[in-house]
Amino acid sequence: MTEIAFDHSYSRLPDKFFIRTMPTPVASPRLIKLNLDLVCQLGLDDRWLSSAEGIDMLAGNNVPRGANPIATAYAGHQFGHFVPRLGDGRAILLGEVIDRDGVRRDMQLKGAGRTPFSRGGDGRAALGPVLREYILSEAMNALRIPTTRALAAVLTGETVAREMSLPGAVLTRVATSHIRIGTFQFFAARGDTEGVRALADHVIARHYPEAAAGDMPYLSLLTAVIGAQASLVAQWMLAGFIHGVMNTDNMSIAGETIDYGPCAFLDNYDPATVFSSIDHAGRYAYGNQGPVALWNLVRLAETLLPLLADDQDRAVSLAQNALATFDAQFQTVFITGMRRKLGLFTGEENDLTLIKGLLDTMTKSQADFTLTFRYLSHSAETINADEKVLNLFTEPGAFRKWLARWRSRISREPQTGFERRTAMLHVNPLFIPRNHRVEAVIAAAVQNNNFRPFEELLTVLGEPFEDQAEFALYAKPPEIHERVLETFCGT
Repeated sequence: MTEIAFDHSYSRLPDKFFIRTMPTPVASPRLIKLNLDLVCQLGLDDRWLSSAEGIDMLAGNNVPRGANPIATAYAGHQFGHFVPRLGDGRAILLGEVIDRDGVRRDMQLKGAGRTPFSRGGDGRAALGPVLREYILSEAMNALRIPTTRALAAVLTGETVAREMSLPGAVLTRVATSHIRIGTFQFFAARGDTEGVRALADHVIARHYPEAAAGDMPYLSLLTAVIGAQASLVAQWMLAGFIHGVMNTDNMSIAGETIDYGPCAFLDNYDPATVFSSIDHAGRYAYGNQGPVALWNLVRLAETLLPLLADDQDRAVSLAQNALATFDAQFQTVFITGMRRKLGLFTGEENDLTLIKGLLDTMTKSQADFTLTFRYLSHSAETINADEKVLNLFTEPGAFRKWLARWRSRISREPQTGFERRTAMLHVNPLFIPRNHRVEAVIAAAVQNNNFRPFEELLTVLGEPFEDQAEFALYAKPPEIHERVLETFCGT
């Protein structure tokens, strides 16, 4: 068997951080998709990974030399309720690979069988959720949003029992790490301060080495994670992305989007939008994502208090001061991003009012989020392009008034219309993984063993900012009868 140069910095931590677990072999693995771009980035051999031996590795039938399979331990707040022991119930970490840029990446098999953390589950994954995560994570990468990535998807040749029998599959997921806020909570809930300290030291060395240079490395770690999460969630908002299940065990310490379950992208803009079938109260609605991220970070800060200062009041004060920076950091990324989406090259005091005015008008007129900004990009060059964006609004009169304000604003900048349009097209995608398209791809694969739609959608989403005239239908919002209003975790 060809060797993968695995390292194991995480499994060199004490045994309480994980349980050594072997994948469960499957009946008849078949490769669905190998991500050649990521294979190259990781310095792996695509010919071997595509061979019978490589596919056996991707399915969990053969563990490659140098791997050290583990299921990691973590806890988490799920919809606000704390669960002290969760862990990898259907994911097994094979090891870490140093990529061509010197970045350490985890390689994990998701759906590889039961682990000691499975809590009664079968440890398997159905084909639909595997395809959804592959599509969504690769789309996020193409949109330049930090994310875990899909290395491969493999059919198992077995069925899994959900509401009905479904084809089984395994996803090979790559992440800069799988450490979560819930990982810290696992040790803090047990009063294991040394466990928290060992984890914090590992995270600093792996993700935030600059934090080690100061007098208060653990406060610097907290500050760095706050900044990473503020930036990440603001980027979600700028793309119209709804994670759907922002539990603390689904929030990466590294600031990557992780755990694509009931996630979706907005069609019509409405901050109250919820897709997740289990989010009955709208806790994780699109517009709540910033406050929820801060709530999760408060939970992280609680775990770090014993490391921040010996005096409890001093530790709380330090944590509160760090957490108080979240809103400003979030707003900075969001407003800066919105300025770019609106073609603004400078900042003015009333820009936030201009931004809110557009979003309010979009909500009232049920305008498509993605296409509003994309079509507005063309209006930056010529007023003759206005009709296309106006047609997205049920109340075009209100939007005309906003357009006049926007044109007055951009007239105070020296850039030409062509320069502004070019800059806007660079940040306003035409193609996103629209929910009805994703569901159609899954249906074709699950019901008809047809993966051509999956391949085509990946091709389109790989170049989200390009016009791709031959795929124009993929840019269209769903018709009323095509709308998918509810998504599922898939566990």
